[in-house]
Amino acid sequence: MPRQKDILTTGEVAKICNVAPRTVSKWFDSGQLRGYRIPGSKDRRIPLNALIRFMKAHNIPLDGLQSGRTRILIVDGESEIVEVLEKVLSEQANYEVETAHTGFSAGVACEKFKPHVMLLDMHLSDVQGEVVLKQIRDNTDLQLTKVIAMSGKLTDGQAQHLLHNGFDGYLKKPFHVRQVVEAVEDATAIVY
Repeated sequence: MPRQKDILTTGEVAKICNVAPRTVSKWFDSGQLRGYRIPGSKDRRIPLNALIRFMKAHNIPLDGLQSGRTRILIVDGESEIVEVLEKVLSEQANYEVETAHTGFSAGVACEKFKPHVMLLDMHLSDVQGEVVLKQIRDNTDLQLTKVIAMSGKLTDGQAQHLLHNGFDGYLKKPFHVRQVVEAVEDATAIVY
């Protein structure tokens, strides 16, 4: 399965930032964009997290980073929900999907998988959803990750409260799969 690259060439950075490769080389050579040279070569390599920091510092839109299939991490303790969502989202919606059943395993999966979207059950066995959200928001490598809350116990007021506290969307259980796809599309949309 394709993974988002952690190390980029100057040509790849140029495409993401919508500039000429020579411009990226100038950023690198001036020290504005951190990276390294391949030993024995003049080729430059830029770590993804260094690029994200550079893009934020210079107000370059981050939408160029969304390439390839959308990666979704489903975090829910209910195996039946996870299995159905995983099957439908990967086979019918063509998303790249990983799953986790606890907050701890979600953290491990985030480090490896770098999801674009996390579908997060608010009532996990080991930690509350707000704690997971805070960890995601505090991690500079995961700042582009959209987090959608899932719960069967949400009132409309509580759902609005989640949006004000940093969640990118919410789903009330039980939900239709079409609602999940729409929530993912809304969260990853470039134009709101």
